[in-house]
Amino acid sequence: MNQPPMRVVVAGGGTAGWMTAAALAKLMGKRLDVVLVESDQIGTVGVGEATIPTLHIYHRLLGLKEQDVMAATNATFKLGIQFENWRVQNESYLHSFGFLGKECWACGFHHFWQKGKALGMVSEIGDYCTEHLAAREGRFAVLPNQDYNHAYHMDATLYAKFLRKLAEQHGARRIEGKIESVTQCAESGDIQALVLENGERIDGDLFIDCTGFRALLIEQTLNTGYDDWSHWLPCDRAIAVQTKSVSNPPAYTRSIAHASGWQWRIPLQSRVGNGMVYCSKYWSDEEAKATLLANLEGELLNEPRVIQFRTGTRRQHWNRNCIAIGLASGFLEPLESTSIHLIQRSIIRLMQLLPSGGSYEAERNEFNSQTLEEMANIRDFIVLHYKATERDDSPFWQHCKRMPVPESLAHRMNMFEEAGKVFKHGPDLFGETSWVQVMMGQGIEPKSYHPIVDMMSDHELEGFLGGIKGRVTKKVSSLPPHFDFVAHYCPAKPQES
Repeated sequence: MNQPPMRVVVAGGGTAGWMTAAALAKLMGKRLDVVLVESDQIGTVGVGEATIPTLHIYHRLLGLKEQDVMAATNATFKLGIQFENWRVQNESYLHSFGFLGKECWACGFHHFWQKGKALGMVSEIGDYCTEHLAAREGRFAVLPNQDYNHAYHMDATLYAKFLRKLAEQHGARRIEGKIESVTQCAESGDIQALVLENGERIDGDLFIDCTGFRALLIEQTLNTGYDDWSHWLPCDRAIAVQTKSVSNPPAYTRSIAHASGWQWRIPLQSRVGNGMVYCSKYWSDEEAKATLLANLEGELLNEPRVIQFRTGTRRQHWNRNCIAIGLASGFLEPLESTSIHLIQRSIIRLMQLLPSGGSYEAERNEFNSQTLEEMANIRDFIVLHYKATERDDSPFWQHCKRMPVPESLAHRMNMFEEAGKVFKHGPDLFGETSWVQVMMGQGIEPKSYHPIVDMMSDHELEGFLGGIKGRVTKKVSSLPPHFDFVAHYCPAKPQES
C-alpha cells in the first residue's frame, strides 16, 4: 500500500508547535509530510517554564538525552512545588514528586502514618519521601537505575528552539509568514489550506492548531465552542517578568498566595521566572503588578506584561480535520505546571489515533473523550487548592471558600475527610501521593484510618515507620547540593546571538 504521505500542517510555533512538529517528524516522518507555519512578528506566551515528571516519556520517545536538553534550556531540577500562604498565611507545605513511604494492597502509606501520628511516633509526612526531603534539604543527583521522579525548570523559548532544530533535522519544514485566511471545503467543512499574507497557500490533510489563545483554526474558523470554568477557577489574568538570580536555585517551584491570587517563582540556572496569577474582579492590573514587584528578588530583565485568559476547554479538541494542541485547546492556570504535560499528552494521543485514511470519526471521538476527561481531572486538582483553605482575610479567599465545586471533586474531598481514602481513576494525572499531600497541606485531616493498619502491633508500626524514615534520611544525606550537581551535570550553554 503506497499511499502518499499525509500532509500535516502545524499552525503556530512556540512550545506546542515545535513539540508537535518534532514528535511527528522524528517518530512518523516516513508517513507524514510535516510543515509548520509561524511568524516572527507574533510572540508566544512563553511563561510555562516548570514541568512535571511525565515529560520524561516524551523525551524517551524522541531519544533525547537529559543533559543535552537541560544544558540547552538553562534548566535546573524540580522535585515539587512549595505552596506558601495557601491554607493560612505564613505557613507552607510541599507537594513533591515521588511516593510516600510504602503502601500495602488495601491502603496507602498515609493510613499507617496517621495512626503513628496519633501515637506520637512520626515526624512530618514528607520525611518518608525521598524527593520531598531532598527538595527541602536542597540536595539532588541523577543516579544509575533510579526512578525518574524529577522534572525541570527551563526556558520555554529555548526549549522550542531546541525542538525546532530536531524537527528540521527529521524533515519538518518551517514556513515564515502570518496566516491571512483559512480555506474550507464547501461540502465537508474541513480545512483545506492556510493562506498567508504574501498570498502563499499551504494545503494539508490534517491541521494542528497551535495558535495559542487566538485559536485561529479550532475556534475562529470552525466555531467549536468553549466551556468556561471560571466559576470554579476565578483567576483571569497573569503578569510575567524575569529577574536575575541572586542565590542558588532551590529544586522546587514556589507558589506564594496573596490577597487576590498567587505568585510563582521558577528558578533557572541564570535567572528566575516570576509571575502573578490573579482575579481582575478583586485586583486591578496595577495592584497585581505592584504586589508582584514588591515581592521580587533580583534585577528585572524585562518589562512585566499582562496576559489575559479564560479558564476552560474547547468542547471538542479534534473537530473535523483540525486538532487543537496547547493554549488553543483550552487553559488551566499553571498552578501545578500541567501545561506542557497536556501538550505532550495530546501529541502522543494523536499519534496513537492517527487516521490511516477514510473516515476517522471513531478516532476523533476517542481523542475528544480522553482529552476532556483528563482536563476535568486536572481542573479538579487545581480547584482543590482554592476551595480547601482556611483563609478568609480578603473577598477573593472568601469567595473561594464559599464557591460550589464540581461534584467529582466534592466526592474526593469527602472520601478523604471521612476515611483518608483516595482512588486513582484511569486517566488521572495525579496519583494518591499528590492528592494526600495537597489535601493535608490545605488542612483536610482524615477522621479515621484504614482498619488494616491495626493488624500491626504498635511496636511493629514504630519499626515500620522508623525503617522507612531512616532509609530516606540516609539516601538524601548522600546526595550532593542541588546546584553543585547542576553545575557538573548540565551547565547552561552560551546562547548564540
